[in-house]
Amino acid sequence: MTASRPPGGSVFLVEDETMIRMMVAEMLVDLGYRIAGEAGDVDEALRLIETLDFDIALLDVNVNGKVVTPVARAIVARNRPFIFATGYGTQGMPEEFRGRPALQKPFQMETLARMIEAALKSAAA
Repeated sequence: MTASRPPGGSVFLVEDETMIRMMVAEMLVDLGYRIAGEAGDVDEALRLIETLDFDIALLDVNVNGKVVTPVARAIVARNRPFIFATGYGTQGMPEEFRGRPALQKPFQMETLARMIEAALKSAAA
């Protein structure tokens, strides 16, 4: 019997804390996803969105003191799903995106896996 694996895919990861970004990237790889790209600030994320091919993005809400709203808007324009990661709860979420999926930091790998799977299924529907 083989263990159930996700269908794979690629993730764009935006997180300003290097250690957290490394830990989340490792979780994603362990879950069977490929890291399409990583950004540690909003400007870098906006540049990468122009050229990266990714299936889903995971966005820290507060990146070096800036709200990630411009990045979320650019991802919406590319018609890609994304999930927020926040330590601030729904109050810290950008108003226009409060209906989007959000992971409360810190999160477990199983929770991350479920959220990604649900977001990808929803985007495909």
